[in-house]
Amino acid sequence: MTLVSPRFPALEVTVVIPARDEAQSIGTLIAEIAEALSGIRHEIVVVDDGSTDDTSGRVAELAGRMPDLRCLRHTASCGQSAAIRTGVHAARGTVVATLDADGQNPPAELPRLVAPFLCAAPDRTLGLVQGQRVGRRDTGWKKAGSRLANAIRGGLLKDGVRDSGCGLKAFPREVYLMLPYFDHIHRFMPAMVQREGLRVQTVDVAHRPRVAGRSKYGNLQRALVGIVDLAGAAWLMRRRRLPRVEAVRPAAAVPLAAAEDTRPPATPGLRTLRAQSPAGKAGGA
Repeated sequence: MTLVSPRFPALEVTVVIPARDEAQSIGTLIAEIAEALSGIRHEIVVVDDGSTDDTSGRVAELAGRMPDLRCLRHTASCGQSAAIRTGVHAARGTVVATLDADGQNPPAELPRLVAPFLCAAPDRTLGLVQGQRVGRRDTGWKKAGSRLANAIRGGLLKDGVRDSGCGLKAFPREVYLMLPYFDHIHRFMPAMVQREGLRVQTVDVAHRPRVAGRSKYGNLQRALVGIVDLAGAAWLMRRRRLPRVEAVRPAAAVPLAAAEDTRPPATPGLRTLRAQSPAGKAGGA
C-alpha cells in the first residue's frame, strides 16, 4: 500500500475520523476539531466506511472550503479498525489522533492527547496516549457491558487501561505501522503498543451524549466478536519476544605502515630450485 506521498510536506498532526452514517453530526465535529487544533499544523482525514447516507457528500462540501480536510471512502463497510487503518496510511502527519464520528468524544481534548509527542524533547518510549472516558453519557446497559468487557480484557492482557475502547487516542504514525493488523485492533491498541516494548499513557477525557444517529453495535454484537478478538490478542502477546539489541562498533583502524606483514614466505620458483641443485651447478661449470 502506498504511504505518504513525497509531494506533500509532513504535518504535525493528522486527525483520523472513521465514520459510518454520520451525516448529521460530521459537520459540527469537523468544525470543532479545526478550532481545537487551530494552533497546530494539522489535517483532518474522514474515512467513510461504506455509509448509506450522505456522509461523504457532506464532507466533500466542507472540503471545498477547508484545504486541510480530506475524505476517503470504502465502497463497502469494513469496520472501524479498517477505516482507521486507511486513514493512518493516508496521513501526512507524524502524529495521528483518532476520535469517533458520533460527536461523543469532545475535540477540545485533542491538544492534551497530542501534546506529549509535540514537545521539545518527546519521550521516545511513549507509543500511545489513550483517552479514558469519565462520566460516560451512554445507557446503563451499554456502560455495564463496557465495564465487563474492559475488566475481562484487562485481566487477561494486563495492559493497565480501564477503557481501551475510547475513541480518543494519539500515537506516532510510525508506531501504528509497526503493529500487527487485525479487525477490531482499535480496542486492543494499548496491549499491542506494549507488545512492541513501548509505553502507554492514559488521560481522563470528557464524554458527551449522542445528539444524532445511533450506535452501530449493541452489547451482544460486541461480546460475540470480542471473545474471538481477545483470544487472538492474548495469543499475539504470548508469541512476541523482544530482542535486546546492541550496536557493534567498528574496530579501530590500524595504520598501514604499522600493520604486521602476515603474508606467508615466498616459495622458491622452479628456476631458482634448478639453479641451486647439483645438476644445475654442474651444468653451469
